[in-house]
Amino acid sequence: MTTELKDHPSPARGIISSRLGFIMISAGCAIGLGNVWRFPYIAGHNGGAAFVLIYLLCLVLLGIPCLSMELAIGRASRRSVTRAFEELEPSGSRWHLLKYLMALGPYVLLSYYAVITGWLLYYLWSFLAALTGVVPAQEAQSSIAPGESFSSLISSPDLSLGFCAAVIAMSGLVCFFGIKNGVERVVKPMLLALLFLLAGMAVYSLTLPGAMEGVKYYLYPDFGKMMEAGIINVVWDALNQAFFTLSVGQGCLLVFGSYIDKKRSILGESLWIAGTDTFVALMAGLIIFPACISMGLKPDAGPSLLFNTMLSVFSRMEYGMILGTVFFVFMFFAAITTVITVFENALANFNDFFGSTRKSSVVINTLLLFLAAVPCGLGFNLWSDITIMGWGILDFEDFIESYNILPLGSLGFALFVSFGWGFDRFLKEMNTGTGLRLPAWLRPYFRYVIPMIIVVVFTLGYYDKFFAS
Repeated sequence: MTTELKDHPSPARGIISSRLGFIMISAGCAIGLGNVWRFPYIAGHNGGAAFVLIYLLCLVLLGIPCLSMELAIGRASRRSVTRAFEELEPSGSRWHLLKYLMALGPYVLLSYYAVITGWLLYYLWSFLAALTGVVPAQEAQSSIAPGESFSSLISSPDLSLGFCAAVIAMSGLVCFFGIKNGVERVVKPMLLALLFLLAGMAVYSLTLPGAMEGVKYYLYPDFGKMMEAGIINVVWDALNQAFFTLSVGQGCLLVFGSYIDKKRSILGESLWIAGTDTFVALMAGLIIFPACISMGLKPDAGPSLLFNTMLSVFSRMEYGMILGTVFFVFMFFAAITTVITVFENALANFNDFFGSTRKSSVVINTLLLFLAAVPCGLGFNLWSDITIMGWGILDFEDFIESYNILPLGSLGFALFVSFGWGFDRFLKEMNTGTGLRLPAWLRPYFRYVIPMIIVVVFTLGYYDKFFAS
């Protein structure tokens, strides 16, 4: 085990220059499409504010501890997940074998997430083209027509893979310039702009006719609706959302912990990251529900919300072309910041494992990630007849990531903190710097309860996927 570790990250490896930059980058990794197309829907379906309270409790009990463990391991080791365990584990142990599962995470995630982000880029381009008149009016209207345009997009391998390649190339270019001059310089202003756009669109949405009915459906504490959905189902949805919303379990947040100094305690930074992620999820609902109900539409969960329902909203709304453009700027920023930060994670893993330079790793990983995305990009057209375990390619890749790598990776981190690295060392790292302290009396909770909760999440996930009606 490494006995002496630097208080500051190596400039040669990468340094995040500011606290705000670290919080924005880490939040950019956590904030994703699930904040927009899943959280508002399940909150409204499961009792509004009553569900939100349970969700926040689950976030405190599971999400933030898992986030804190990753950041602490990263900051203590000054390595990515492919070398962090070797730095901290007892001599002769085999905890480092966990890295092989976790290092797969970024590639599996981006194999479908980059494709979806490419769809968003297509719609952003289409709205901008229609708004500015750079394409003929009829063609512009066809490219953003609800239902029809999305079917045309995903059925075209050229469009789907072309915009996906653009997303991966843009992310690789950002990472090429390093963590400070590339990732931080791009992601920080993007996230700040995202928060500004989110607040502005929420304010506008609340001024629409009938908007308060949408707010009531979304956030009114309806315990009757909660009982109707089933309290066990509601708690499961809240626990599931709290766990997966932060993208823990594959070492993405670990690597950003390795880029920061030790001036601030880990727990305080974790709360800021989780709080930013939750703010985006809550505010997204204040855009979607008032707008949909004002236009006489029912919000859905999943891709249909963005590519059908919201397109219908903008087609019926005054200033819909402008608002649609702003909405897809916001959505693209939310998605591309995740792609950039996960790309950086894959890059750090690759560099640490093979000892390669950043420039060569960017080129190699750009190609690898595009090749990984090809099956999903073709899964809606040329390879649409291919199914795995009864699922399409995208659904299968999401199953591998969300139902296997993330929970099993988080379980690995939780067990390593208590039984590999050691809780005393973990606690010391957590509490180094100014800010909130993690109390030592939580040792049994971290050692036994958190692993048990993760096992429950993993088991119920399989039950939900294979046995629930």
